[in-house]
Amino acid sequence: MLRGLFNFLLYSSIFISLCALLMIWQTNELLYLQYDKTTFYLFVFFSTICSYNFHWYLTPNTYSGSERLHWADRHRNMMMVFSVIGLLASLYFFWQLRYHWLAISGSAVLTFLYSAPKIPHPAFRWLSKIAIGKTLFLTGVWTYVTTLLPALVANAPLSIPLISLVIYRFCLIYAICILFDYRDLESDKREGIRSLITYLDNKQLMRLYYISLLLAAVFAGIMGPFISFSAIISLQIPVIATALITRKAQSSSADVLYYFVLDGFMAVSAVVYFLLLQL
Repeated sequence: MLRGLFNFLLYSSIFISLCALLMIWQTNELLYLQYDKTTFYLFVFFSTICSYNFHWYLTPNTYSGSERLHWADRHRNMMMVFSVIGLLASLYFFWQLRYHWLAISGSAVLTFLYSAPKIPHPAFRWLSKIAIGKTLFLTGVWTYVTTLLPALVANAPLSIPLISLVIYRFCLIYAICILFDYRDLESDKREGIRSLITYLDNKQLMRLYYISLLLAAVFAGIMGPFISFSAIISLQIPVIATALITRKAQSSSADVLYYFVLDGFMAVSAVVYFLLLQL
């Protein structure tokens, strides 16, 4: 029963939606943002539920060893229901945030571009041919929604902490996405999905990966004069953890490793920061 509950939370995308909320909470705390946070949290939560369930609904079961694909195949109707509920709820909360429609529209476009190649229609299939698109779209939407968008909604001025946090998040998430793309490299090639990853050999790919992690660590350090020491520690932990798990990720395709551990690394900094604040 516990395993079934865990799989439901993980594969229904509730877990990744909660990760997004934790990352936004940390952004609010680090940048001292003031706005209607509850409405924004709910908008992002339901938007993530909608987009991820729609994405996996469109992903066919290739009869690989993926537990997530088999789970999705058995619960396809439920994922469509979650997509519709997420869409309706996100539209409701979007209306309450409508004065920020332009900034929010950017996240909608990036999200659509990531899933659009899976729509079975020639008008969208051509997007799979866009070089470097897949990885950058996903990294871009996560960075934008969890870091830049809250600042835009709060009308926060451009500052060194904001720029540094955006670059930190982008580089960390991009490194994590590289591990996902490394796992999916052969299947992406077979499906004709192009990304920067499909153009690089293994040595170049790992160089890009470690440069991304290094830049994440550097820009976390740049925030030092503006945030607390505990905040800096919390930002560095997922960078170190991702680097340490690299070999394991390269040798394993276990869904729990990717969709729980690696996805969780995006939000673990917020959890650590929260715990440190309680000390």
